[in-house]
Amino acid sequence: MGTTVDILAFGAHPDDIEIGAGALVAKHTKKGYSVAFCNLTDAELSSNGTVELRKQEAKQAEEILGVEQSIYLGFPDRGLTGSKEQLLKMTQVIRKLRPRVVLAPYWKDRHPDHVQCSKMVKEAVFDAAIRKKETPGGEEAHRVEQVYYYFINHMGEADVIVDVSDVYELKKKALLAYRSQFSQGEGQVETPLNQPAYLAMIQGRDQLWGQQIGVCYGEGLVSPHPVKKEFL
Repeated sequence: MGTTVDILAFGAHPDDIEIGAGALVAKHTKKGYSVAFCNLTDAELSSNGTVELRKQEAKQAEEILGVEQSIYLGFPDRGLTGSKEQLLKMTQVIRKLRPRVVLAPYWKDRHPDHVQCSKMVKEAVFDAAIRKKETPGGEEAHRVEQVYYYFINHMGEADVIVDVSDVYELKKKALLAYRSQFSQGEGQVETPLNQPAYLAMIQGRDQLWGQQIGVCYGEGLVSPHPVKKEFL
């Protein structure tokens, strides 16, 4: 784990962040902001691909998006319990990287791991700010300025919609880097992700959010707190 970052994005599995906030990440790295990804699991239970291949694909996607650091905590796939040990590791990541903004999956999703990841990020962000909460490495407490939740498998009412039209092609390229997940190759089993309609749904969803703010593409986020914005 290296230098501090502006944005720390959590995902349950490699490809979660790219699906929900890939273009937003690209938009900010192009502006000079630093971004790190933290995947809680290696997605070892995925129907297609291997852990090694998935990490290779993730690295390619992260390079496309301009991500500076990638962290794998190695929690069991479908084993996100929110235990003291798991939360402590997440708290350490937040304190070491000291991000201004944290991204996490929205707490409503068909995949239980996405839901659990959302809950765990909320707790870890809270714990990271407690001065008397000790971590094994002695990291100093850190208070995150804002947490935003991104959508993976569904579309909900967004509190914030970011115009990502100018970088949307980078999101598409990053998703296509995950060939084991979004393409139907020889020997692969059918999943909801590798059906032709899945990536089309993601693009259509981002077009709908874009339409709401008068642009081609947008990515929607949910904020648990009011968002500060000037009226004019």
